[in-house]
Amino acid sequence: MGTDLHELLRSLRVWDPEVTDLPAFDPATAPDEPLALFTAWFAEAVAAGEREPHTMTLATADEDGLPDARIVMLHGADADGWSFATHVTSSKGRALAARPYAALTFYWPVHGRQIRLRGPVTAAPAEEALADLHARSTGALAAALTGRQSEVLGSLEELATASEAAWERARHDPTTPSPTWTLYRLRPQEAEFFQGEERRRHVRLRYRRVEEAWARELLWP
Repeated sequence: MGTDLHELLRSLRVWDPEVTDLPAFDPATAPDEPLALFTAWFAEAVAAGEREPHTMTLATADEDGLPDARIVMLHGADADGWSFATHVTSSKGRALAARPYAALTFYWPVHGRQIRLRGPVTAAPAEEALADLHARSTGALAAALTGRQSEVLGSLEELATASEAAWERARHDPTTPSPTWTLYRLRPQEAEFFQGEERRRHVRLRYRRVEEAWARELLWP
């Protein structure tokens, strides 16, 4: 007898008031710009033991306007934007070349928090992408050197052979370049901070870029 998906879904409970204790969020105390609040929430997620808080959903649209989404890793966030990396030849890279605008979503269930960012995306200079790649682990470099991301794979044996060769290159020459590896930065025009609440009185604070400043507004949950 197979698993009943609907029964599993009905068995789950989210933010049950009897067992849930989420932090309060007073938007009146929020900083004037989103990077400071993001940094504070990120630090709190790390301290609370959130698993992989640096992973995020990247949503793009291709040249036909069709949406796509996938999980990627945050490489940094500063005044220039939130950064991530991929091959320019991948499906993500091709979509960003056609439509250089994207959305990022972070979800940290330990605190019932979600952060959403939307804005234009630009590619960093090649030397910055190379420096970012070489600052990462041997495994990250090996994965980048394996390349051919999003292409059709003939077999797992083919992947194993290419990956092993890439690992050898990464171990013996950690400065090996990956020509298609690209560092991207999303500079948000909007940033929303969502704080869940046990009785569904969720607090949503949105920042909107107005020229070089930020306007702030609350949203209905």
